[in-house]
Amino acid sequence: SQEDFVSFDEAGGEERFQRELGHAQTPDKAFEQSWALTLLDSVLRELREEYAREAKAATFEALQIYLSGERAEVAYAETAARLGTTEAGVKMAVMRLRRRFAELLRGEIAQTVSDRHEVEEEIRCLFAAVGG
Repeated sequence: SQEDFVSFDEAGGEERFQRELGHAQTPDKAFEQSWALTLLDSVLRELREEYAREAKAATFEALQIYLSGERAEVAYAETAARLGTTEAGVKMAVMRLRRRFAELLRGEIAQTVSDRHEVEEEIRCLFAAVGG
């Protein structure tokens, strides 16, 4: 569904990509990883630009660490204090950020497939390529 969470760990993905490049791998695997990271970077950049257009660049910068889907090292309470809001407000903002990231990612992938039913499979392939 549109609201399914899509996990993205920008730094972790890049580190895994560099590590994989150091090992023997097929050109196809290297291409898939490069394509996946390029696509994820493009979606992240588009999302950052959306926030900037709404004069929310600082909010995006504070919240983007929560896109990985893993337990963030920075507590919601700390981010709330930084942004001058409540912990509940940060949780809601993170939920919206993740939802919008997923929407943008699905939209980008939908442009590369002939059938909209293939989008979920392409997302699985994309994260498999990034995850190694």
